[in-house]
Amino acid sequence: MKSRRFVVIGLGNFGFFAAKSLYEEGNEVLAIDADRGRVQAIGDHCTEAIVLDATDRGSLRALGLESADGVIVSTGAKISTSILVCLYLQELGVKKILAKAQDEDHGKVLRRVGATEVIHPEREMAMRVARGLSRPNVLDFIPLSEEFDLIQIGPPAAFIGRSLAELNLRAKYNVHIIAINELVPENFVLAPPASFVIKDSDVLIMLGKSVDLKRIKELA
Repeated sequence: MKSRRFVVIGLGNFGFFAAKSLYEEGNEVLAIDADRGRVQAIGDHCTEAIVLDATDRGSLRALGLESADGVIVSTGAKISTSILVCLYLQELGVKKILAKAQDEDHGKVLRRVGATEVIHPEREMAMRVARGLSRPNVLDFIPLSEEFDLIQIGPPAAFIGRSLAELNLRAKYNVHIIAINELVPENFVLAPPASFVIKDSDVLIMLGKSVDLKRIKELA
């Protein structure tokens, strides 16, 4: 499976763990921060780490970020920095810009200057914890063991045009398709029947051991 290339700008707690997690998933990760200590700390957990002031438009342009699959902007409490960085990334032609916002107004500004997705880590984690406490039977909020994963994945080419019965993934890979999100037309199918035929526009929601799901990912 061809690895994807991501860039993380800003290596505070959120940026550090975002870069580390992307790298551990087998992606190429370029990590950027103006602080040399933070860059040194991430060095073993990314493909490349560089000291750079991301508000320097020329320095950003030299990195060729427009070819990245996504750029995460997590530049800390100074709001003006993240706004400038998102603006420059948008001007450089970066197609997917995920930016961490301090509050709702900050998020609105980030969207206006080019962020394609705004992240509110504290709010989203608080909502997740609250829903987990009040709705403990909902699968999305049940912590899985380190051995198991619940993933969403686009169908490998070999799956397209074939029914779940034909693929027999439980027997061949020991994984379970628990739901399918049909994008064309939009429809969510929970516990799809064996006769369901997979399309290239479907998103498969699969449950299984991490090692078995990795085999599926490698087919994509």
